[in-house]
Amino acid sequence: MTASSTRCCRRHSWLSALAALWLLVAALPAAHAEGIEVRKAALVAAEDGYFLEADFEITLTHTLEEALNKGVPLYFALEFELIRPRWYWFNEKLADAQQHYRLSFNALTRQYRVGVGTLYQNFDSLREALGFLSRVRLREIAEPGALSKGTAYTAAVRLRLDASQLPRPFQISAVGSREWSVASDWHRWTVSP
Repeated sequence: MTASSTRCCRRHSWLSALAALWLLVAALPAAHAEGIEVRKAALVAAEDGYFLEADFEITLTHTLEEALNKGVPLYFALEFELIRPRWYWFNEKLADAQQHYRLSFNALTRQYRVGVGTLYQNFDSLREALGFLSRVRLREIAEPGALSKGTAYTAAVRLRLDASQLPRPFQISAVGSREWSVASDWHRWTVSP
């Protein structure tokens, strides 16, 4: 009688350990990863041409957030490509666009500031500033007649921290460091007008 109950207890403890391990593994993706992730990207046709709509999820590392709050501006670069694949020759690049963003913190007003070119907008929290930065709407990607009907095109977009714009001491720290290299992977999709 004792032997059968011991075997059952061993099996029960083994199943408990397996269930605990499964719960631990299931909880890992729920932890918010630091970096940039593409949530949605589309090339939208309008009367005046094609424009890019992209949504990103941006989570700064603790080091980047600390540097930002101490007055170091962070520069982000959005890169977009529109390519027509060709089997007989090199792919043809139809559009190539870049947009640069500057995220900074003003300690005097306790506000975050996002700059796009010469336009700036202030935000009360980092969450609001990153929310604004994560919604990209680019005009003038391609002219109205640039894409032929029935032809498949490949579009690609990514957003990355531009470490070359950081102050020199931070550029040295950024080389090979995960804390300073925040970027999304190239997100590619097929566009068929």
